[in-house]
Amino acid sequence: MNSEKMDIERVESPASAKAVGDASDRRLHDLGYKSEFRRDMSLVGVLGISFCAIGILTGMSSAFQTGLFSGGPLGLFWGWNICSLFMLLIALSLAEICSAYPTMGGLYFWVCKMKPDSPILGFCTGWIYSIAMVFTGTSGNLSVALYLASLAEVGQGRTLTRVEIAAIAWGVNIASGIINTIGTRAIGAMSSFNLWWTLGGTFVLVITLLVKAPVKNSAAFVFTDYENFTGWGNRGFVVLLGFLQAVYTLEGCETAAQVAEEAKRAEFLAPIAVVGSILGSWLIGLAYMLALLFSVQSIASVQATSYAIPIAQLYYDAVGKRLTLMCLTVVALAQFMAAVTAFTASSRLFYALSRDNAFPLKKQFMTLNKYQAPYWGIWTSVLIGCIISCAYIGSAIAFNAILSSAAIAVMLSYLQPILIRVFWPSSLPIRGPFDLGAWSWPINLASLLFSVFICVLFILPTARPVNSLNMNYAIVAIGGVIIIVGFCWTLWGRFHFTGPVSTFSDDEYGPSDEVSDKQ
Repeated sequence: MNSEKMDIERVESPASAKAVGDASDRRLHDLGYKSEFRRDMSLVGVLGISFCAIGILTGMSSAFQTGLFSGGPLGLFWGWNICSLFMLLIALSLAEICSAYPTMGGLYFWVCKMKPDSPILGFCTGWIYSIAMVFTGTSGNLSVALYLASLAEVGQGRTLTRVEIAAIAWGVNIASGIINTIGTRAIGAMSSFNLWWTLGGTFVLVITLLVKAPVKNSAAFVFTDYENFTGWGNRGFVVLLGFLQAVYTLEGCETAAQVAEEAKRAEFLAPIAVVGSILGSWLIGLAYMLALLFSVQSIASVQATSYAIPIAQLYYDAVGKRLTLMCLTVVALAQFMAAVTAFTASSRLFYALSRDNAFPLKKQFMTLNKYQAPYWGIWTSVLIGCIISCAYIGSAIAFNAILSSAAIAVMLSYLQPILIRVFWPSSLPIRGPFDLGAWSWPINLASLLFSVFICVLFILPTARPVNSLNMNYAIVAIGGVIIIVGFCWTLWGRFHFTGPVSTFSDDEYGPSDEVSDKQ
């Protein structure tokens, strides 16, 4: 392990860099694929992809009111730490598989390799996860539009209409597509920048809130105050509803796997990025959350806000108009970069699915431009994102239901490979350098139970009494996704998809030896 780590960190010459690339390509060859992408991403770039996809500043800011109104500070603080621990276990489970199978198909490819006798499982995992990534990118781009709308409200006192917000979301979707079209180096550079932007931005926001807030809340308030704006009477259930904020924020660690074929020594760097992004997000998110809780002036004021993003009200009450504009700008830029990486993941998934005949128009979706970007997948994601954004004009409730289903779809996608590892422990005969050893099965079991619990929690009503305006329509949306995927399997998948298809020609490297069971 130490010698491998030194090899990664100490790339001293073009010859050694080529050796690292050849080792990664050899591993890809052993899995049946020819190397199609330049390996331009380092550890910082790969870690930045996952860190960017998690979007700790953005997820925490956009969903903060969910926990604030469901359990209050009590639920937020303890829910964050409990959920972070279990999301770390999920990250460890996924990282172990990623180390064995470092390919851009990620969750989809892992399921196919571990359960080759049931191609329907891999097909459904790939399609559900692809849809989830497109929905996640669409959600992020709309959030950028809402942050810009809040900036207009705070700065100029102008309230934007839904049509105007949807139009901005269209522009942000298109901008995400353009950046992704430029290719791997642009995404890697942006992800690296986002890593430092998040660290620096968190520091600035924490200091600003703690220094400028006119009234600082007590430790008793931050760690024990209970709030309930849901209408539910059961204290435990209300606190559990607040857990959704933490899970929503922490999803995305697996995104590093989607660029594994563009990373140096991916079998080591990708799993390290998966786990490291959760650990870093846990600590950074905790610091940011504590600053918000110590600085919030009135929970009722946040609940009654007219701003497009409720966190804007918290900032305004705590730090005033000018600094609120600064805080919203910091978060909005981080949100944009996070949304861009969601389309990065979806386009790579479309490429991987097409490569294995799990997606139509194989030739088109596998075509790379001069920047090494799978542009068909990118602009398909942009087109779907723009169409979904139009739903916001007609009904914010319908739009939110579609996007809530993305969070459930991600957890369902996590569930598939973890479930296989629990019930078929021998399904991973090939191990990479990141190996959990004897802890593997217990960690996978805990991850499985938590994933099932969260999937159920995500579809329960969040307010009482339940009516047409506060109904949780996520169950309808995720049901629609499952029906669409089942429909695609029936009409396309069962006739064309049998599992991963080898694209490698033996004359590229010569005959390949299978990877040993234990590296």
